[in-house]
Amino acid sequence: MNFSAISVVYRKELKEWLRDRRTLISTVLVPLLAFPILMVGITALATVMIGKAEQEVPKIMIIGGKDSPQLLERLQKIDKLTVVPYADNWKDQISNKEIRAAVEIPRGFQTALAEGTSQTVNVYYYEGELKSSFGAGHLQEAIKDYRDSVVKERLAAKNLAPSVLTPFEIKQENVAPPEKVGGASVGGFIGYAVILLCLTGAMYPAIDLTAGEKERGTIETILSSPVSRFDLVMGKFLLVFSASLVSAILSVTSMGTSFAILGHSQLMHSSGGESLHLSLGPLSVVAVFFMALPLAVLFSAVLMTIALFAKTYKEAQSYLTPLTFVVVIPAVASVMPGVELNTKLALIPILNTSLVCKEIISGTYHWNSIILIFASTCVYAGAAIFLAVKMFQREDVLFRS
Repeated sequence: MNFSAISVVYRKELKEWLRDRRTLISTVLVPLLAFPILMVGITALATVMIGKAEQEVPKIMIIGGKDSPQLLERLQKIDKLTVVPYADNWKDQISNKEIRAAVEIPRGFQTALAEGTSQTVNVYYYEGELKSSFGAGHLQEAIKDYRDSVVKERLAAKNLAPSVLTPFEIKQENVAPPEKVGGASVGGFIGYAVILLCLTGAMYPAIDLTAGEKERGTIETILSSPVSRFDLVMGKFLLVFSASLVSAILSVTSMGTSFAILGHSQLMHSSGGESLHLSLGPLSVVAVFFMALPLAVLFSAVLMTIALFAKTYKEAQSYLTPLTFVVVIPAVASVMPGVELNTKLALIPILNTSLVCKEIISGTYHWNSIILIFASTCVYAGAAIFLAVKMFQREDVLFRS
């Protein structure tokens, strides 16, 4: 290994890389802006949209109920809802978002209620549609209040207190620190985003230094220089690794900044209505960065190896596009419910890094798993570098026709 030769190759490729606006955008601009846009921008937009949806007075339709005036009158007096006249195509109106929900009061409901016969009141809505869910929620709340009032009247008639139905209360209370709650909620997404940006940061330099050289006709000139193939590969690899590393550094920095912005705002709230506390300390940032290091090495070597088989820049892009899905699948699996870090998963590349980043962001450090993941990823990265060197030594790959 000639460090001087590697340095010369690295500096030469670095100069050309800095002149390429396309690679600079993918390596610097995208990682720097990705987290603020995704976390702050989208979260703020979602908060505004949900707030507007909550303020809207949904239109609902009542089906039947003429023989049940008490419930009908209660539903018509709800301030949060606007009752529209009945129409036979009420299902189509819900599907087309002309109305948000409908309630069906069964025939003879009030008579059956007086006789003590159980009846079912159906609430129809558009599942997955936010405003329809709000409308259905208001309806169910009103119907539940009416049911509770009926129960209280029956208990009062028998001289029984309403507490007879609830002899004791059940209360859930969170004991985890706010930092762990916030980390558990969004930690998996952060690890996934860092991994994906490490890949995209290395992709374009890897293509340009292999298939790009072939397309420009400069690969022969470089190979004929008095530099060994190993030194040449290492010089190019270090440049691709640098690009991936820059993406990792900028993404982690951007991530920390985004957490700080969200931590001082009220944009994100937990399901209980309390503010979701987001805190990413220096130790967590450094830990995430170091866990991404061997993965960046792995990505750089694999991308160079695959792109080397291509004859043109466009062909290399078509080869590497499926690799994005290979990376996304295990990264997305890490945020699935029930997927937790264990010894077996610690040996699966990409998935292990995403899982450990999720734990780190929540403030949990499983040092045995961290060491195992770091070591195993280093082994995979070393094998990828070895394969890249071997491919650069094959003439049938370099000059494939």
